[in-house]
Amino acid sequence: MRSRKLLSLTLCSALLCACATGATTRPDIKPQVSQFVDQMVRKHGFDRRALSDLLARAEFRQSIIDAMNRPAEAKPWYKYRPIFLTEQRVQGGAQFWRENADLLRRVSQEYGVAPEILVAIIGVETRYGTNTGSSRVLDSLSTLAFGYPKRASFFRGELEQFLLLTREERIDATSITGSYAGAMGKPQFIASSYRSYAVDYDGDGHRNLWDSNADAIASVANYFSRHGWRRGEPVAVPAQGVNASHRRFVDAGMKPSIRVADLREAGIRFDPKIKGDALASLIELEDRDAKEYWIGLNNFYVITRYNHSNLYAMAVYQLSEEIRALRKPRESRSVAM
Repeated sequence: MRSRKLLSLTLCSALLCACATGATTRPDIKPQVSQFVDQMVRKHGFDRRALSDLLARAEFRQSIIDAMNRPAEAKPWYKYRPIFLTEQRVQGGAQFWRENADLLRRVSQEYGVAPEILVAIIGVETRYGTNTGSSRVLDSLSTLAFGYPKRASFFRGELEQFLLLTREERIDATSITGSYAGAMGKPQFIASSYRSYAVDYDGDGHRNLWDSNADAIASVANYFSRHGWRRGEPVAVPAQGVNASHRRFVDAGMKPSIRVADLREAGIRFDPKIKGDALASLIELEDRDAKEYWIGLNNFYVITRYNHSNLYAMAVYQLSEEIRALRKPRESRSVAM
């Protein structure tokens, strides 16, 4: 009981400080935090006082909620693409590939995921590890778990996973920094993905996604493999001949659910090498003056499991192609592992 009173007092102090800086707070945050502590003690055997003290050190940050309300994926494609398809990021990807060539070769052979895709993911997420985020993950997840009702349940789950992760990996929970949404390391894994898919590829006894390129690269490959990446299959191909009568295909969503043969019979033209019995999606992207269309295949959908956005997946794919063309200029760009 004493620890609960301590938690309430410290949270009140934190909330008063937040109000003084212009931050907004929810009046019911104290009971939410108290219930969360109860859950962690009951389910996972956390020490009540230690956890209460830890959460009391978390800072509520209105800037995190503001960032959540203006995601980059809300931009049209012609504004989203230039964020990631830059000369600096392409050149950086080629350099990262050169520096990790043997590692990428081994991981790619083991997991079946193309090296350019692995490089592009890390390039899109953190510019090859140069920007892994400056927000304390404890602050980010606590703010979103208790101050962002729209997705509070999800982020309470991620806060739970984060606390379990730090206990398993013996990491100080107050020292870890990441994105405003709590993503961590060079590949920006959220806590649940970290616990489920991160790999100790360098064999040092820790899954270190900040400092170990081996762990970071293999973890991305493992994530893709576990989500159904198919070795040697293409990712996406441009489509022509799309008109208003094909709206139903666009509206079918990002998961491949349309037979390639049906798309062709409807008059949509694309790479004839794509097998007719394969399932696909029809992707519509907003260019500045017109619509741009692509056929998304299984491996494109797998990329969207990393970030549930066609814009994100297309940025990763196109960056990977640019990097591969620079790395292997004589290689046909129509081939994707």
